Amino acid sequence: MKLTVKDTARLLDVSEKSIYRWIKDGSIPAYRVNDQYRFNRAELLEWATSRRIQVSPEIFEEPVGGDSPPPALTDALRAGGVHYRIEGRDKAAVLHAVVDAIKLPEEVDREFLYQVLLAREALGSTGIGDGIAIPHVRNPIVLHLSRPLVALCFLECPVEFGALDRQPVTTLFTLVSPTVRAHLHLLSRLGYVLRHPVFRAAVLRQASRDEIMNALAAAEAAITPPNVTTDGAETIAASRHAPSAAN
Repeated sequence: MKLTVKDTARLLDVSEKSIYRWIKDGSIPAYRVNDQYRFNRAELLEWATSRRIQVSPEIFEEPVGGDSPPPALTDALRAGGVHYRIEGRDKAAVLHAVVDAIKLPEEVDREFLYQVLLAREALGSTGIGDGIAIPHVRNPIVLHLSRPLVALCFLECPVEFGALDRQPVTTLFTLVSPTVRAHLHLLSRLGYVLRHPVFRAAVLRQASRDEIMNALAAAEAAITPPNVTTDGAETIAASRHAPSAAN
């Protein structure tokens, strides 16, 4: 769905005048369609996250389509794993170590994945500030997997990633998905839960795996509580109450 200026202003809780100002200075991703500006939800969330702009949970209410339910971020992180003391003193070395650490099916070509990560970084930094880097929405990593995964890696040494706040990166999230849809869904949730104070604090202090997983489960439940039907299917509905942004 392409959002209008009015929709975008509501989701970001700003005036339409602010949206037009951001369009004029080229800072917000926008598309001109039939003399009207339109915005992509996933791109908008990525943009807002990188600038620490609070968003409404309504941004998650777009129907995703398809027969299968959208993947839970908690399940994806459990599949990809939380990894500590990842070695490397530059981007290339760190990304190689990350690929070695991620829990991947045997059939996945790790060297290919490493080259994809390098190519994505060459297009622009994935650093979003506070020592955290996450993939950009325009460059999803889509491989032949049975389920998506997210790997959380804590680096042994801070590494320069060209982040917006110029801080070196100590924490790296890597998303690998079987479809672009799954990638966008997980990226949206990751950008949002990183605003949850408990989960963000756990990540920043490199808490234990159990603490991180528990904090993530609570953060994800707060924005997308599952409503389990009698046949076991889950209907995902966005919460009307957003967690407060971390300082």
